Amino acid sequence: MVVYNVTVSIDEQVAEEWLDWMRKTHIPEVMKTGHFRDSRLCRVHGEEEGGTTYAITYLAYSEKDLNTYEEKHAPQLQAEHTEKFQGKFAAFRTLLSVVDEFKHE
Repeated sequence: MVVYNVTVSIDEQVAEEWLDWMRKTHIPEVMKTGHFRDSRLCRVHGEEEGGTTYAITYLAYSEKDLNTYEEKHAPQLQAEHTEKFQGKFAAFRTLLSVVDEFKHE
């Protein structure tokens, strides 16, 4: 499995609107692509002044699924985000390979 992590620092003036849009629109649209098993929206603590930072993690079924998502879906979904919040955010993406997975028994 592969973890696709998107870290976004959002301007405080639009943070509530962004959070609402991510919960109700963007993340559900990403999940509807069918390439991810689950996702999490996390607040990053200790962020820089003037913004609020979040990390959104998506667990892809496989690297092939992630590649298909990046080729066929990501450009449009990222463009929608950029258009809606232009100049109000900074984002970077990280790809992580799951080495082991542990669950509480």
